Amino acid sequence: MPTTASSNKSPLAPKILTQLQSGESLAQADYSNQDLYAIALNQANLEQVNFSQSILTNADLVGANLTGANLQNTDLRGANLTGANLTGAFLSRADLRRANLTNANLQDAKFTVTIYDSETIFPEGFNYKSSGAVGPGANLNGAFLNTANFRGVDLTGAKMIGAYLSGADFTGAILNDVSFSGANLQRAIMTGASLRNARLGNTELKRVDLRAADLTGANLDNLQNIAGADFSLIIGLSEQARSAILGFPASDLTTWNGYTRCNTKDSLDRQ
Repeated sequence: MPTTASSNKSPLAPKILTQLQSGESLAQADYSNQDLYAIALNQANLEQVNFSQSILTNADLVGANLTGANLQNTDLRGANLTGANLTGAFLSRADLRRANLTNANLQDAKFTVTIYDSETIFPEGFNYKSSGAVGPGANLNGAFLNTANFRGVDLTGAKMIGAYLSGADFTGAILNDVSFSGANLQRAIMTGASLRNARLGNTELKRVDLRAADLTGANLDNLQNIAGADFSLIIGLSEQARSAILGFPASDLTTWNGYTRCNTKDSLDRQ
């Protein structure tokens, strides 16, 4: 996901604005991998434009025609998309945190692993929680999200029952009250994540990195595998959960985590 850096704004930005002001068509143009921070493209015809991997943080896209646009991996944090036409647009893995999509047309738009937060404004009646997007309360049961990047994402109350999350990066994520029951979290990175009251029963935790995570009130019943899991500096691990983990075979408890360079048993002593 691109990192916003307005001081590195693309030299293409003024050219785009000049084209727009002169009445030239921007449709089907390739503006991928550009820093277009806070660009004003309100009411512009951006049909099938390629904005993939670009920075459109705080952009003015009010009433823009983005039909069929490629917005994959685009940083749209704080963008104003009020009344925009996003019919058939590709928003997979885009970042919509704090974006305003009031009255936007989202018919057939693709939201696979699109990130939103509590400040994202969706059109009234749009079922964003079941759209494939990722954020508070999202319904991601059974989803294939291996190696996905959720660093710092707020997923409070999300449903990830039976989800495939092997190698996913949850560093610093807010995972309070998330239902992970039966999920595959092998090799997931959850360093510093908040997992308060999360439900982790029947999950696969092989070689998961839980260093400094907060497990206060979390349910870890009937874990399927903990070989190589790292619990160093864990917060809120109950004595019941700790005892259950120590009840696994010695071969699991002494499995080395090549990433954190620690085994499970030793990590439990690093509290």
